[in-house]
Amino acid sequence: MDIDKLKTSRKREQQLEQLSPFELKDNLISLASDQQKKPVKTMLNAGRGNPNWTATVPREAFFTLGQFGVQESKLAMDYPVGLAGIPQKKGIAKRFEDFLEKNKQLPGVDLLKGIYKYGIDKHNFDADSWVFEMAEGIVGDQYPSPVRMLKHAEIIVHDYLIQEMCAKNPLRSGRYDLFAVEGGTAAMCYIFDSLFENCLLKKGDRIALGVPIFTPYLEIPDLAKYQLKVTYVNGVAKDENGNSTFQYPEEELDKLGDKSIKAFFIVNPSNPTSVEISDKSRKYLVKVIKNLNPNLMILTDDVYGTFVPGFNSLMNELPQNTLCVYSFSKYFGATGWRLGVIALYEDNVYDRMLSAIPEKDKQRLAKLYESLTLHPEKLKFIDRLVADSRQVALNHTAGLSTPQQMQMMLFAAFALLDTEDKYKEASIKLLRNRYNLLWQGLNIPVIPDPERAAYYCEIDIHEWALNNYGKEFVAFLEKNFEPVDIVFRLAEKSSIVLLNGGGFAGPEWSVRVSLANLEDQDYSVIGKELAETMQDYVEAWKSTKK
Repeated sequence: MDIDKLKTSRKREQQLEQLSPFELKDNLISLASDQQKKPVKTMLNAGRGNPNWTATVPREAFFTLGQFGVQESKLAMDYPVGLAGIPQKKGIAKRFEDFLEKNKQLPGVDLLKGIYKYGIDKHNFDADSWVFEMAEGIVGDQYPSPVRMLKHAEIIVHDYLIQEMCAKNPLRSGRYDLFAVEGGTAAMCYIFDSLFENCLLKKGDRIALGVPIFTPYLEIPDLAKYQLKVTYVNGVAKDENGNSTFQYPEEELDKLGDKSIKAFFIVNPSNPTSVEISDKSRKYLVKVIKNLNPNLMILTDDVYGTFVPGFNSLMNELPQNTLCVYSFSKYFGATGWRLGVIALYEDNVYDRMLSAIPEKDKQRLAKLYESLTLHPEKLKFIDRLVADSRQVALNHTAGLSTPQQMQMMLFAAFALLDTEDKYKEASIKLLRNRYNLLWQGLNIPVIPDPERAAYYCEIDIHEWALNNYGKEFVAFLEKNFEPVDIVFRLAEKSSIVLLNGGGFAGPEWSVRVSLANLEDQDYSVIGKELAETMQDYVEAWKSTKK
């Protein structure tokens, strides 16, 4: 068989493919780094989802607001050694207006002016209370209060979520309660823990996962503390030409009608396939749940929704069932900030089901939360999430740090005031361009897809082999290579790091390319190297036929 032999044996590949793709990545990076020592090679690590852009305007506003906060602190007390007081509320709005007028040249001032006016005009904020929250928040001199989220910041971020997650088409009544958290990772941990703490999930319960999916959702249910049974809802739909759309066929969504399934976890748009649920699939999913499993708890992780124009989350379609997790990390290039929110509609099945748990569990929970309220049985699930995040006893010091909440609020404000969607269009255009460059390198035409977020790209080698060379070639691949062989081959031969799609419960012979973290021209290189590697398999197959 005419193909280069790798340093990594097939037996070793078999062992390593049992790892999470994020653990496997470290082995690939090591191989790619060895190859990089050759002067003609530069390692291209497209395995990471960390964006290589940042939103500058809301950061400029953050630092300018910081100057105002320090100025306010010095008004109260100012020792030359750097010891100052804390902001004072009386008259602070007028002082803020004066600050903005005197410092027109400072970066971010226009955003601060805009959001100040927005709060007053749209929500009738009391001016002093609004600016006082910003000043205290940016200085970080007080514990967060309310602990779930600062009052004015919550309203601004709520508007942002309606704009970005609900196709700018909010429900006619009701609101979502928000819990500001340390990114999507913390949100996942808090939700799993509180669902179990409050008996809404128990060991041995059955949940459903929409797959492919971000690997922690695959791994967490297996942990000893949870031991959940899992039903997979597979995104295996194909178009008329046999190309994967990664949508959920109706027969897969029908699984959610089984009332033994207590919860459904989904990333939408998905990771690694990076497509949102289509309108048709979403409407069918809604029908199944409303008619057959109305108490199903849904966790939707919508971090990539901002990259699909007109995105409509399940939080908007099934608000009573849905906990929405949203992270600011990707859209604003802010993974280091650790900013996220959990959104839960004020009228929800979680609170209703709490009233239906066994009496002995109610008594245990009343004892757990009795230090927080005289009526612990009435404590809402979202507030239990907050308390559980600090072992209840430390609830009084719970909450995301106030400077983090100010940056979150300014990110949201930036999007709300960008009425022409200039930032959104630029970020979407950036990703779509990289997507196109990747496929041009592969020399494969791009198939238009209105549901595509294009933050990642999932390439199914098996599907490509079948469509272009038939079942005989597919059988050759399966007999002679492991599904992860291609990611090892790319790392060893081309210093390119991709993740294996099988590790996300996706097609075993697929690879995930992150379109977020490299330069545009790198994706042409990745496409070409990937195409050459795929052709190497073809030539090896042809050599056996000779």
